[in-house]
Amino acid sequence: MAVTEQDRIIVAQLAGTARRYARGRELTDAEHDRAVAELVEVASGRPDLLAECAGLAAGFHQGDPDEAAHLQAAQLCIDAGADRELIPRWAEIGHYRAAARADASG
Repeated sequence: MAVTEQDRIIVAQLAGTARRYARGRELTDAEHDRAVAELVEVASGRPDLLAECAGLAAGFHQGDPDEAAHLQAAQLCIDAGADRELIPRWAEIGHYRAAARADASG
């Protein structure tokens, strides 16, 4: 879990970067390679933060109209080296956060 302010900033940067490249269509090889390289650079050797970003994107946006783009962003994080064992936990947290947002706006 992003426990420090710096970790939270990195997760936000990862999410922004992944979402910028995720276009809801298949990326060219060059686009994919650029996206993965940028994510690797931003993550700075932190597969746990890539997993957090991937899981939250997939879990929070399940059922959203733009779910496909968020799943693509999650896949880019996986391709950049996310710790796959952590992703399901983060997807559950994403589901929980989405449900809490829905209840709050209720």
